[in-house]
Formats: sequence, C-alpha cells, structure tokens
Amino acid sequence: MSAWEDLELLLDSPSSLTVTSSARGTVKDKANFKPEDDVAALRKAIEGLGTTEKTLIDVLTQRSNAQRQLIGTAYQKATGRTLVADLKGDTHGDFEDLLVALVTPPAAYDCHEVMKAIKGSGTTESTLTEIFASRSNKQIKAMTDVYLKETGRPMSNDLKSEVSGDYCKAMLILAEGKRDESTNVDTAKAKADAKALYEAGEKKWGTDEDKFIDILCHRSVPQLRQTLIEYKDISKKTLQESIESEMSGDLEELLVAVVKCVKNAPAYFAERLFKAMKGAGTTESILTRILVSRSEIDLVDIKEEYKKLFGYTLYSRLESEVSGSYGETLKKLCGQDG
Repeated sequence: MSAWEDLELLLDSPSSLTVTSSARGTVKDKANFKPEDDVAALRKAIEGLGTTEKTLIDVLTQRSNAQRQLIGTAYQKATGRTLVADLKGDTHGDFEDLLVALVTPPAAYDCHEVMKAIKGSGTTESTLTEIFASRSNKQIKAMTDVYLKETGRPMSNDLKSEVSGDYCKAMLILAEGKRDESTNVDTAKAKADAKALYEAGEKKWGTDEDKFIDILCHRSVPQLRQTLIEYKDISKKTLQESIESEMSGDLEELLVAVVKCVKNAPAYFAERLFKAMKGAGTTESILTRILVSRSEIDLVDIKEEYKKLFGYTLYSRLESEVSGSYGETLKKLCGQDG
C-alpha cells in the first residue's frame, strides 16, 4: 500500500497548505544569536585568501531565515556590499545557488523560482506545479506581492503568456491564493463534489476538466480530504487513479500534485526528492528548492516519509548522490537523524 492509499488516516494529519509553524523544521532560530559575530566570521571567510566554505556553511545552515535577513542587513552596513553579491562573487555553480537561496526571504525565493521557470525558451511546468500545488494562500499571496514589486506586472499576466489551456486555467486559480481555509467539513457537500467529479470523469465519455479544476483548486484541505474518501466510496478507485486514467500532460501532473499535497504533502516532497536523485544525474535545482523551502516548515516529516516510502534515510541518499561544499550544505540542512 502506498502513502497515497490509506485515506482513513488522512483526516487528522497536518497539511502543508495550512501548517506554517516551524515545529517540524530541521532549522531553528539559533540561541544567543549575534548578527555582528556572524558578519565578522563571514567577512573573514569571504575576504580572506580563498574562501572558507566551511564557515559559510556553518553560519548559513544553522540560523533561521529571519536571522539570515538580520545578518544580511548587518553585513551591508559593515561592508557597503550586499551579502548576496559577495556570495555570488565568491562561490559558483550549485553551491552558489544554494547559499543565495538560503539568504533570500522565502517569498522572494519562491517568486524567483517561478521567474526562472517561466523565463527563457520553454517553461518548466514541473517547478510551477510543485510550488503552486504545495503553498498556502499566505505563501502564494506573499510570493505574488514580491513578483509585482520586482517586475511591475501581476504574476498572473506572465503565467497567462507562458502556459495555456486547462493547465493555465488551474494555475491562474491557484495563483490567486484564494483556497477556502475553513476547517469545517460539510459531508453532504463532499458527497456531492465526489459525485460531480465521478460524473465529470469516469462516468462520462470525455472528461469535464473544468469540474476537476474548480473543486480541486478551491475547496479547503479538510473538505477535499473528505471528498477523497467519498469518491473512493462511489468509484471504488481513488481520485488520483481516476485523474491518471482520464487526463494527461501538465494538467494531470498538477491535479495529481494537488491531491497528493492535500493528502500528505511531506510524502509528496519525499517522492520529488527521490525522483530528483534517481537514475543517471541528479536534479540539483529540485534538491535545493525543497530542502531550503521546507527546512523551517516540515522537513522532519519529509525525512520520515522518505524513510517509510523508500526504506533508507534521505541523509544517506544525499551522502551517496551529492558531494563537495554543495553536498555538505544540503546534509547540514537535512540533519542526520533518521
């Protein structure tokens, strides 16, 4: 049985779309934090002969993002340069990307990942899918605010010109960050939604994608969890199985990701991490994004799900797949236990 099939367990488990506390993060505020001490250490590491990567890693992985922002402010005050510019000038490749990600505020980091995904030739739909399927309203709102501030354009304008069809429709609804957030579950409505989904998909010749988009992109997490249970009752298949058999391409990927994040977001991220390290070559950008963006939210849960799903620890996998300063930084963020 996969992590996605035991629906009855769903109803009490936390969800990334609602959890924003840092209780399940691997990175916490450092006690007795003194930004000026960190600035002195970073300056020594960056300005000395050759960069001392170990210092950069130790300081930046063992402070919360809020503390890193204070370090950045103090650094600029002391040197007249930004920490980001100095990190970029002194490091390179995946290690540079990872350090810059660590010192970027979370909303700006998400925003820059979306910009990268829609910039240049070809859009990276898988990045857009991961971000929009897994972020809370609050996170989406903060990210779209940064986008408007940095580009002068609403994010939805640029999404519209880069993605199309039903995928675009769903993406634009998610980008509004208006998912219902009530915690009350209306069982009658869940039954009606499940029936509507069944009739729009499996029972119908051709699929009414709009119905799936409307329900999956608007309803609250507790409401959708109940709908998943009602759906299995009517259809004998899970909603995920139905989406996989009825749809294809980017829309299928997005709606499956939404369903997975509704059920168990840490398992969704564990699966993404596993696939990023599977086969020849590792997709570093995915490892960086997930480990940085979840390190203060639910990385402890992601590690637990990883071990459950794949039988070995995320840390041990990172040890065999990534190396050098980049690998050291990821392992520090991950933390060794379990």
